[in-house]
Amino acid sequence: MQTIDSDATRQPLALWGGLECTVNRVGDNYFSQIERNGHHERADDVARFASLGIGTIRYPLLWERVAPDGLARADWRWPDQRLQALREAGIGPIAGLVHHGSGPRTTCLTDPGFATGLAGYAGAVAARYPWIDAYTPVNEPLTTARFSGLYGLWYPHGRDDRSFVQALLIQCRATVLSMRAIRRVNPHARLVQTDDLGKTYSTPAMARCASFYNERRWLAWDLLCGKVDRGHALWDYLTGHGADPAGLLWLRDNPCPPDIIGANYYVTSERWLDHRVERYPANFRGDANGVPCADIETARALATPTPGIGPLLQEAWDRYGIALAVTEAHIDANREDQLRWLLEVWEAGQQARRNGIDLRAVTVWALLGSFDWNCLVTACRGYYEPGPFDVRSPLPRPTALAAMMRELAAGRAPTHPVLRGQGWWRRAGRCLCPPVATPEAPTSITADGHSLVGTASAPILIAGATGTLGRAFARICARRNLAYRLLSRQQMDIADPVSVEQAMQCHQPWAVINASGYVRVDEAENDVERCFRDNVAGPAVLAAACARHGVHLTTFSSDLVFDGRRDSPYMESDHVTPINIYGKSKAAAERAVLGRQPGALVVRTSSFFGPWDSHNFVTQALASLESGEPFAAASDITVTPTYVPDLVNACLDLAIDKESGVWHLTNGDPLTWAELAGKAARQAGVDASRLEAQPGAACRYLAPRPAYSALHTERGMLMPGLDDALQRFLHARGGQARGDTIELAQPIHCTDTRQQANTGRRQQAS
Repeated sequence: MQTIDSDATRQPLALWGGLECTVNRVGDNYFSQIERNGHHERADDVARFASLGIGTIRYPLLWERVAPDGLARADWRWPDQRLQALREAGIGPIAGLVHHGSGPRTTCLTDPGFATGLAGYAGAVAARYPWIDAYTPVNEPLTTARFSGLYGLWYPHGRDDRSFVQALLIQCRATVLSMRAIRRVNPHARLVQTDDLGKTYSTPAMARCASFYNERRWLAWDLLCGKVDRGHALWDYLTGHGADPAGLLWLRDNPCPPDIIGANYYVTSERWLDHRVERYPANFRGDANGVPCADIETARALATPTPGIGPLLQEAWDRYGIALAVTEAHIDANREDQLRWLLEVWEAGQQARRNGIDLRAVTVWALLGSFDWNCLVTACRGYYEPGPFDVRSPLPRPTALAAMMRELAAGRAPTHPVLRGQGWWRRAGRCLCPPVATPEAPTSITADGHSLVGTASAPILIAGATGTLGRAFARICARRNLAYRLLSRQQMDIADPVSVEQAMQCHQPWAVINASGYVRVDEAENDVERCFRDNVAGPAVLAAACARHGVHLTTFSSDLVFDGRRDSPYMESDHVTPINIYGKSKAAAERAVLGRQPGALVVRTSSFFGPWDSHNFVTQALASLESGEPFAAASDITVTPTYVPDLVNACLDLAIDKESGVWHLTNGDPLTWAELAGKAARQAGVDASRLEAQPGAACRYLAPRPAYSALHTERGMLMPGLDDALQRFLHARGGQARGDTIELAQPIHCTDTRQQANTGRRQQAS
């Protein structure tokens, strides 16, 4: 079992794992990540963690969960089982006792009894598990104090400096007392003290505020290290906002310096303050101590990206001279940018060690992903960020991050082709304002971010240059900085083995997306040979070529492989019984592709609508109704509509993960064509009185249609619901009318907003 000890400095940089386990309180509601990600019920997750090659994990033994009604009634059954499994797997836990929490209902962060209560619990944990040698009694005390005492987001919902200071000091006292209790049982137990390692930059007009924030970011570690006395830069701030000088001096005289300083780093950790609020979107505007300003991530504002975590690690090392670990490294983004972020942090860690910094590890955060951090866990909205495992599947599904972790843990260089591109935080177009280039803005020597940028990048081949789906893949690949080649039939005829082989040899792709094919359902009834050539022979040729070259293939099937004789959505495992030529061609293609390349991904989907073509059903319905013309739609044919940008993004993530087999991907809401037109009209504010619902028979389809072909999934619902998709479609459609840049579904995220709050709630010292 890997442990944290003095020999670690002579070992290679370690890869740790972390489990998002927040149990934060909002009002009287508790939001538990462990319950939402399913780990509470899945004992076999430990084997999944072990498969990543990690020897250490930040693991929850949370006070609120184990002893919500006091130590006398503590329930140790869950930690007993999980900790034993970790020991057997050879994984050493860093035990977390409070993670963005406020304790059981009988206490809170501003209750002096919180400190002694947590210490009592910590002592009980140590007595029951004396072999645990590393603890984080309170995760991110400074950040938690901000969210709970300054911004009012979490319990006890303080909104002033006094509450912030009180919450911070009580958490630090709780840490000191907890480590005392633990060390009475295990004198060698180590403190791994985490907090956000951020930094604030600013215009000269906001320099005083930035300076305060940059002092405040060290407060929790300073307090634990006994550095806060009357000579400290923030002594007057602390005492001026309610801190008892005797309490501060108690922390000075009873230091509990971390054995390892845990630096948590997100894309929102580095901030830019600007007094020129008119330059920025409204949601970034606020004030600091009465001074209007904008507070935004540096990645969204500065013309030159910051170097990243490396200089911040140097600052922490210079200030404390204590061993460091990156204890959370994560970004909420598309899969390729998650990989790129991890590689940047890993390489920065390697460089830090070469610079003489005692950096022990990099921790991949949120092994099971996390929920609703884009609203700072103040509500259950269902927003999910995958990690190395995606829990939207019946069992946690390993993503490309899991494969990269195995490479790093084994000392191998990461190999995924998408790593050759820059992350969104370093690309042109990332800024949400006129880019700032001032002497005060940091400059970057390592502007590329990591060493693989600029090296030869294998592309994705996209077949179907003239089709809506092929063009959508090209558009979104460009947006996501994924190398691609969009090929026409003349450049690669997928039904011609020679043409396909030439394209494979020429472009050397790592993946192929087959977005081509015969799509005219009614005409297929009288064009059987052409339909089967394009929809069966072509995909079969591609599958064989991909199998020979070791290339991942994604191809598309349809809901029309089903006969519609049921009244509940079809799953991936349901038997296919097509009733028209087009459906028969797609069913035959599924068999042919998976027979030749079992590693291929076959996506069944249906009823496209999107912002980039004028021929889809929703666009045509709205155009007719907006002009006052009648629009007829079937009222007895049920489908599941699919928003094309969502489909493309989900498929690209699955391709990067190298997923295989049949997946159903739609926006999930079964409804008739007439109901879809009505829903779109209502959301668009369009008069739907000219909508004519009619039987499918009146539509005069040449090919028979299944009355019910709605799709659901037993593999994982990866796409947002239809209402959400329609809202984004209408926004994109309106943007096109205005000439705006279209915003894609699942955009390149800056939503690591776990560290972001309205600037109006960020108070500067007087």
